[in-house]
Amino acid sequence: MFSPIDWATLFLPSFNIGEIFLRGSIVYLFLFFLLRILRRQAGTISISDLLVIVLIADAAQNALANQYQSITEGLILVTTIVFWDFILDWLGFRFPIVGRLLRPSPLLLIRNGQIQRRNLSKELITDEELIGQLREQGIDEIEKVKESYLEGDGRISVIKFDSKDKQGGGPKKVTP
Repeated sequence: MFSPIDWATLFLPSFNIGEIFLRGSIVYLFLFFLLRILRRQAGTISISDLLVIVLIADAAQNALANQYQSITEGLILVTTIVFWDFILDWLGFRFPIVGRLLRPSPLLLIRNGQIQRRNLSKELITDEELIGQLREQGIDEIEKVKESYLEGDGRISVIKFDSKDKQGGGPKKVTP
């Protein structure tokens, strides 16, 4: 009725542990830097957070689906991915120059009520997307915006003019 459990196959790695660590490291670092170069944003979570979630899920799935010969191999791969995520975060925190390489600096989108079109096109953000983000923050006129930035985590931050700040020109409705 039940077949016996092969404990050696279940827990003893069939691959070299160093190879598993090296493969996990290469894939994680390659994908991290590829995503960092190609895209500044990934929604409201950082690229490394999204990458860790996807890779851990895949690595754990492979271990559960017997893609590896042992659970140990899957656990080593998951540990490798978490290790690199921690190391990159630690290096970025400890060394500001590394942090600037790992996390993009804020990108100016609006200055003194004027859209910075070059920066929008650089990030493939349409006027409609920007205007939608402003509306979500309760801003109905671009001229009310002193500065707006695309932050490193993909969010758009807005600094409004104070009542004492000067605004040029008449109001312009924010519509798509």
